[in-house]
Formats: sequence, C-alpha cells, structure tokens
Amino acid sequence: MTFPDPKIAIRDVDVVPLRIPFAQPFTFAAPHESMRDSVEVLLVRLHTDAGLVGIGETQAWRRQGSFETLTGLHATITQIFKPILVGRSPFDVGAIMQRLAAAADHSLYAQAAIGDALYDLMGKALGVPVYQLLGGRCRDTVPVGLALSITAPDAMVEQGKAAFAAGYRHLRIKIGLDPALDVTNVRRMREHFGDDVVLRADANGGLSFSQALPLLKKLEPFDLDIIEQPVPGWDLDGMAALASSVSVPLSADESLNTDHSLVEIVRRRAAAVVQTKTGKNGGIHGIRRLWAIAQAAGIGIFPGNHPGTSVATAAVAQTCIAWPGPLLVGDFQTGSASMLGADIVREPIRVVDGSVRVPDVPGLGVEIDEAQLKRFRIDG
Repeated sequence: MTFPDPKIAIRDVDVVPLRIPFAQPFTFAAPHESMRDSVEVLLVRLHTDAGLVGIGETQAWRRQGSFETLTGLHATITQIFKPILVGRSPFDVGAIMQRLAAAADHSLYAQAAIGDALYDLMGKALGVPVYQLLGGRCRDTVPVGLALSITAPDAMVEQGKAAFAAGYRHLRIKIGLDPALDVTNVRRMREHFGDDVVLRADANGGLSFSQALPLLKKLEPFDLDIIEQPVPGWDLDGMAALASSVSVPLSADESLNTDHSLVEIVRRRAAAVVQTKTGKNGGIHGIRRLWAIAQAAGIGIFPGNHPGTSVATAAVAQTCIAWPGPLLVGDFQTGSASMLGADIVREPIRVVDGSVRVPDVPGLGVEIDEAQLKRFRIDG
C-alpha cells in the first residue's frame, strides 16, 4: 500500500481583502442599531513547495466583541504570522497554532484563517476531506437555521415565509432595539408558523439587564428554544441572573471567545448553550477545543458563523460532520445560500431541505473562483 507524501512546506502566504454585498441589507442590535449592506472578508492562501494551496477565511465583522479591521488582520498575518509559517509543514498544526497565539494575543480572528488553511492543506496533501482529519464522518448532513433581520412585523413574517420555502425550519429572530416590536415580531411569527418551525431570538448583547428581564419574561409564552446574548458580552453576572429568572435557555455568543471565557460561563451558569463562530473562536482548531469543554460541562453547542463565503461555511460544516456528540441546529450564514449576494467559490455550498452536505473531496471541499475573487477584492 502506498500513501501520499505529506512532506511539504509552506513557502508563501497570500492575503486577499474582500468586500461582498448582502443580498438584502441586514439590521441587528450590536448593541446599537447596525444596518449592514456588505461584509468584509479576508481570504488567506498558503502556498507550498509541492504546488498545493490551502485556503482559509476570516471576517472583519466589527460588532460587540469584535474590533478587527481588514487592515489590522492583514498586518497581523503578513507581518507577524507569515515569518512563523514559511518553511513549516502544515502537519505541524498544533505547534504552529500555539506559536501564533503566543506571537499575537487576542488574535483569534487572524488565527482562524491560518488554521483552517492548514487543515485544507493537510486534506489536500493526503487526498481526504478535512472531516477525516478530525476523526471521521459522524453524520451525513448538517441541518442549518437562518437569522432574520430586525424589521416591521409584516416584513418579518415575509422573511420567515421565504426562509420556510427555502427549506429552513429553525429561524432566529433578531431583537434588541425596540421591546414592543420584538414582542410583536415573535408573536406574529409564532401565530403564522405554529409548531412548523423552531423559533429563537438573538439580541446581540444590545440590552441592559433592566431592559432584558421584562422583555424575556414577555417572550416566554412563545416557546423559543433559545434566546441568544440578551446583555453585553462582559456581563456574565447579568447572563447568570437572567438564566435563573426565565424559562427559556440562554445562549452565549459575544461572551465566548477563548476557552478561559467558556470556563467562566460554565462556572457562573451564565448560559445553557454557547455559539461558536469560525473567526471569533479561532477556526477549526479553536472551536473543537471549545466544543470538548462545552460537552463535558453539559452545555449545548450551537455551531455558527459570521456572514461569510462558502470557504467559512465549509470549515464549519466539516467540523460538524466529524463531531461525535450532539449539536444544536446552527446558523452558518451560508454564503449566497442565505445572506450574501454572491460567493467566491466555483460551486457554492447549498442548503437543500434545510441542511448542507460537504463535498466528498480533499480538503475543505471548495475551490476559489478567481474571477469572483478579482471582482470583490478591495486592495486593487
């Protein structure tokens, strides 16, 4: 029996800043009103002496808990990370990721793109999908939900109807700007869909404790499966107090970055669920560590992502496929299949009957469309 030769080394690091439009403007509380019409994405390509190229993605989403800019991410990767990477084998992923973390503190967003590109390279070098590197296939497809922008009640129901027609059965309603509107939107959605969909709400940390408690009490009758991050990420005492005061399970997103923050969430019983994101939590390498801690602590796992392309979606999906434990139905913001008006890969990952399936090809399973990359890159 012969095996692919994994003796390859990274020879260059290519970083491409992109701005990709949304299909429709998107409004959320972050913690103040934020309407976005595009997302800024950083694509990283690791070139090797064997001719293989690994790809990874991160985002400069700039919301509570995320202060990254494309300029800053670009500088971190090219000035600090690149000298660490050149000459190393992608199979040294553990040692590399430890070096990156030590070289630049609070750099999870930058680390995410590098780590995912390393996994993509390893899969390509060995001729296997990334999920095989993570322990093998544990599920065939990954069910996904969809986040719905803050809007007027009639428009909210129309968003929900369009999502339902596209196969989504888990809908996350953005809240946090106007309590009366929030209650009306949730009530109208439950009245329209009945038990045909799972409804959840997400305040993006936009409420104070005194605002959150009465609002959550008013939302209790509408059978939400989770309410995500009602108060700011730093307010774990507020999260814990809310968790003990309302019947709807709380999910922590902005409160979660490193494994240390997760340990603190568990210690304070501040949430029953945690949401991970590729950029926010350091990509595949960091997320699997968080999932192991969460599962051991009896905390539900909500796999997610900032709005991004199919590159980031593939990283989340590959991680889910290989995870042996339970997962909630997460919102991947799956490229042009949900929020974006376009994608940067030749065959975007699609949502079919509310689920995604990863291509059974080496690496992450997506290939960059160079024409689309040129169309959306913003560095000239």
